Amino acid sequence: MKTKHNLRRTLLTLLALAPLAATLPAHAQKAPDTVRIGYQKSSTLITVLKTRATLEQKLAPLGVKVTWHEFASGLPLLEALNVGAVDVSADVADTVPIFAQAAGAQLTFIAQEAPSPTAQAIVVKEDSPIKSIADLRGKRIGFAKAAGAHYLLIAALEKNGLSLKDVTQAYLAPADGRAAFERNAIDAWVIWDPFLAAVQRQSKVRVLADGTDLASYQRYYLASTPFAKARPDVVKVIVNSLQETGKWVKQSPQDAAALLAPVWGLDTATVEQANARRSYLVRSVVPGSIGEQQKIADAFLDAGLLPKKVDATNVPLF
Repeated sequence: MKTKHNLRRTLLTLLALAPLAATLPAHAQKAPDTVRIGYQKSSTLITVLKTRATLEQKLAPLGVKVTWHEFASGLPLLEALNVGAVDVSADVADTVPIFAQAAGAQLTFIAQEAPSPTAQAIVVKEDSPIKSIADLRGKRIGFAKAAGAHYLLIAALEKNGLSLKDVTQAYLAPADGRAAFERNAIDAWVIWDPFLAAVQRQSKVRVLADGTDLASYQRYYLASTPFAKARPDVVKVIVNSLQETGKWVKQSPQDAAALLAPVWGLDTATVEQANARRSYLVRSVVPGSIGEQQKIADAFLDAGLLPKKVDATNVPLF
């Protein structure tokens, strides 16, 4: 009788807990044991970590594996983050999260690189008749949509009394932009490092303007909010590793260039030039450090590129 009573009590307990179990989020039942990292070719610190297998080593004690997923630019990378195809995003330009926010993406800002305004620029051929930003009126300009280069162009035009409506826009990923620039299919190219350093060293170009006094160019690392909540331990390891790697790249520029050159298909001098313009100072994201995000969001809204107004500073921070 006692055994039947205990069995009955156990069954009643399980039945009472069943509805609660059904409402628990998936990550509470089983935390992810793989972190899927999305990155771009220009994701310097993540590329170093990937090449050295640093994260695989540091996350092994947590029982977590790493997979890597390359994207041509930041916008498709964050789209993948939004739909759950990747868990963590390598650095993207400050402009990119704004488009993701406008789409209702659940993203958490986990780290930020301090400003690197000279690491992106508007360039023309050395013999181009274009001598100033004002001369871009009516010209065809290539750049990646939603990239930091996109905002740099908006800011540069605005400062000179122009807008995107005064130029012909060509949305081009970096490789396509370089090809179009070389064959004179575009009159100017807005691009960031290391692509900027490469075209400066390999072609005869002039810089019309970089981000100085126009766009501070802070790059952000993000995670899907569900993953950040499920595995804060993993996110912390990634952020700490990024901070350590950023210091190493700046303190050992030749060694960093030697490591990155074959991965990027560039010579070491070009890589050193590109890295010299990036701060690689990875820091926590605090409310006061993302004020420029709202200015960028409003500029894209005014240009008719966002479907709605975005509160760019109202975001989850790690």
